[in-house]
Amino acid sequence: MTSTVPRILIVGGGYAGFYTAWKLEKLLGRGEAEVTIVDPLPYMTYQPFLPEVAAGEIEPRHVVVGLRRHLKRTTVIAGKVTGINHATKTATITPIAGDETWQHEYDQIVVTAGAVSRTFPIPGIADNAIGLKTIEEAVAIRDRLTSNFDKASVLPAGPERDRLLTVVVVGGGFAGIEVFAELRAYASSLLKSYPQLSFDDTHFHLIEAMGRIMPEVSQKTSEWVLKDLAKKGAFVHLDTQVKGAVDGVIELSTGEQLPSDLIIWTAGVMANPTVVRGSDLPVEERGRIRTRPDLRVGTDEEFVEGAWAAGDVSAVPDLSGGGVGGFCVPNAQHAVRQGKLMAKNIVAVLRGEQPKQYFHKNLGAVAGLGLYNGAFQSGKIALTGFIAWLAHRGYHGLAMPTWERKFRVIGDWVQNFLHGRETVNLEAVQNPRATFEEFAARPRPAAPAAEAPAAEKKPEPVSAK
Repeated sequence: MTSTVPRILIVGGGYAGFYTAWKLEKLLGRGEAEVTIVDPLPYMTYQPFLPEVAAGEIEPRHVVVGLRRHLKRTTVIAGKVTGINHATKTATITPIAGDETWQHEYDQIVVTAGAVSRTFPIPGIADNAIGLKTIEEAVAIRDRLTSNFDKASVLPAGPERDRLLTVVVVGGGFAGIEVFAELRAYASSLLKSYPQLSFDDTHFHLIEAMGRIMPEVSQKTSEWVLKDLAKKGAFVHLDTQVKGAVDGVIELSTGEQLPSDLIIWTAGVMANPTVVRGSDLPVEERGRIRTRPDLRVGTDEEFVEGAWAAGDVSAVPDLSGGGVGGFCVPNAQHAVRQGKLMAKNIVAVLRGEQPKQYFHKNLGAVAGLGLYNGAFQSGKIALTGFIAWLAHRGYHGLAMPTWERKFRVIGDWVQNFLHGRETVNLEAVQNPRATFEEFAARPRPAAPAAEAPAAEKKPEPVSAK
């Protein structure tokens, strides 16, 4: 017998997807609907904290929220939605284990698949750069930089040591500036443990194709950040493009070359192409799912029944008038609030009520620039330095979902204040079997040949006297 309970399928467990499911659990009555969320990762990552993870200020597991732990009434499927046929209301699910896909039927679909790093066909970038969209990338950045300090400390001054201690960040938006500044501060703190190295041995370069950094803030605030970075020995290359990164050598449009063992790519994002291209839902010119202000898929004139979208994968009109091109910018503020409203709207539609339109005025932009330093912009109000750093930690500490996670993050900050940031390098965890394989592959030495027993001496006959 076919179930008459509405089936809600959420594609993606990021900000918008997690908050939609979390809010649905609070709003739906028992047996009112079945909610399923599909994501290859078992957790939601609070991305604004990734720069602090990369700089050893927060433990990685403390900035992720376990889906199974906090979504008690939601079915969690570890896999990817690789196809959406809304005409038949079926989604193709590819699990993370095994090759067998299956068709999942639904009544309401919520597309919150987020965004991925947007790369360009630049030689060497795909092979050598690390993005900053996942917790795994943040951990890899921290371990790579710390490991490079270990390697450089036993090398003489020269090109190889310079390469190990050169960090290149591509992209001057908020993510790029934050990780750039945090890593600069982290490297300075590491020098205390490496007397063989000096401040002048470390080299930090940020590459930005535009004529300014941080377009989310005013020109004055942007210039203050540039001056602050310059005082800390960091170099910002404006109006400069990356032409190549073959064999770890960054080639710039200015002709300059920067050999580096740590290249971080933060030059923009794009809607998850696997989900967008594999669906029959309407897509706008920038590759995002066309979405109405009430978060239903479609246009002002017509909506697609039973289809919803939010977050970075969607093109949601910004009714406040502050969006780029008339749409909400892809950030955590919008994704979280859209997820909460979308849950309310889905429940309203299921109960025969009308959904509400999404309206949110940007609260401002806040960035952490290393310990005790930050930048904040809200309208014409701008703050820099220590006060802005407090605003950064206060806002994101409160915005971190669940009280359990808030306490863990705040606990890390307290520990760092008392004992300093964590600088242990765990790069070997990325290949935990290396030592085992090394010794297991070694030929065992041959056992020494057993010595032949000495010939037994016959007792001499005792002569009778």
